[in-house]
Amino acid sequence: MKTAIHVWHLEIADPVLIPPETVDRPYQLDHLEALMPELARFLYSTVGAPWTWYMRLPWTYRQWQSRIDDPNVQFWMATIKGHPAGYFELEKACSGDVEICFFGLLPAYIGKGLGKSLLQDAIRAARQLGGKRIWLHTCTLDHPRALSNYQARGFRVFREEDLTSDIPDAPIEPWPNANAGDSS
Repeated sequence: MKTAIHVWHLEIADPVLIPPETVDRPYQLDHLEALMPELARFLYSTVGAPWTWYMRLPWTYRQWQSRIDDPNVQFWMATIKGHPAGYFELEKACSGDVEICFFGLLPAYIGKGLGKSLLQDAIRAARQLGGKRIWLHTCTLDHPRALSNYQARGFRVFREEDLTSDIPDAPIEPWPNANAGDSS
């Protein structure tokens, strides 16, 4: 289905702008250095389902493994009592810029106040990766408060664009009939 989408490209270009350490972090944050493709796909598909993240769903096991093995890419996961709550993926370019490629919470954890802390952690991890400029993009398919969360953490819009994308007609789900509650 052809869908009109507005995209905001945002950046933090000030190298001294680093959010304070989150003292009361309600989750455990881990850098996934030995990530398996199955977990990477689970995080992508589950976090992204409500926001129409479909581009990587057809990836093969080998494509996921290649992404995980890229030395310029990092995956981080937040867990609460051992359960995945959210994640972010960072990629460092040869220019030194770091992109927050994917960022989000699993549906069960949306609206619980975790987005602010997790985004601050993503910014800190990007700085530790050497990012002098950190950037990301969001769009009208994203959570209604995504843009304001990014801006409240110091990101500034540097470009906007309108595009039309051919997105799937059916709702994106981490597995068939997930939204219907059919776990079989």
